[in-house]
Amino acid sequence: MFEKGVHRQLKLSYYPGCSLESTAKEYDISTRSVCEALGVKLVELKDWVCCGATSAHSTNHTLSVTLPARNIALAQEHGKDLAVPCSACYNILKKADYAMRNDGAMRSQTEKTVGFDYDGSISILSLLEAIVTGVGAEAIAGKVKKPLTGLDVVCYYGCLLVRPPDITQFDNSENPTSLDNIISSLGARSIPWSYKTDCCGASLSLTSPDIVNKMVGRLLDAAREAGASAIVTACPLCQSNLEMRRAKKDAVLPSFYFTELIGLALDLPGTDKWLKLHLIDPQPLLRSLSLQR
Repeated sequence: MFEKGVHRQLKLSYYPGCSLESTAKEYDISTRSVCEALGVKLVELKDWVCCGATSAHSTNHTLSVTLPARNIALAQEHGKDLAVPCSACYNILKKADYAMRNDGAMRSQTEKTVGFDYDGSISILSLLEAIVTGVGAEAIAGKVKKPLTGLDVVCYYGCLLVRPPDITQFDNSENPTSLDNIISSLGARSIPWSYKTDCCGASLSLTSPDIVNKMVGRLLDAAREAGASAIVTACPLCQSNLEMRRAKKDAVLPSFYFTELIGLALDLPGTDKWLKLHLIDPQPLLRSLSLQR
């Protein structure tokens, strides 16, 4: 691990995962741009594989550890802590790492299957955790060139970023504040609400869309009731769900990746290209607040 606020270039292994190479390209692009601006060097794992996400977990426990362990092996070979932007990927990788640290039989089986010797030398970090602990809200605030004044948002952590707490060991599992602190450092207003860790039902999107519509609808209603003009998240599955469900009714309530807002506040080039990839265009809201031309 690295010390908070250290003024040197931080070097991390980087696991983008499948979503950031497809439906969440704007998250990947903004992540790389923001990390470069903050002095965080990301080195993408060579030949990384899908973590297995929900499908592996629900069909074969051994596979659900072996797939992410392959990526952990690559990061161990690189010798740098692993930053993971997708909350689902992060949770899967974190659980696999936990299993190998605490279950000797599972570690031996996984080592044999993957073909490596696990030594526990690297940490699995969500991208949010990496930025919070490696850079910090105060340092980010010092780099802000265009404060996001007038932007009122609710921070949505979802159910996988901080739970289960014994495994993630990051922030408060019931009332996390790390993302709120980052958003506040950008000049935006982070509005307190009680749904920040509720599930959006992402894993049920294809199998039970009616259930997901109700779950997301409740989140959107709560965000509006709190007075938010947008939602901020750190998960591509959550972001996609929030924009796909009831999109017509909620066209005025876009969902940002936290990296996009950092990029806007740091006045980085190319932010318009990220935002054009959204299902719900957030640019009218930004223009109304004079945050984008």
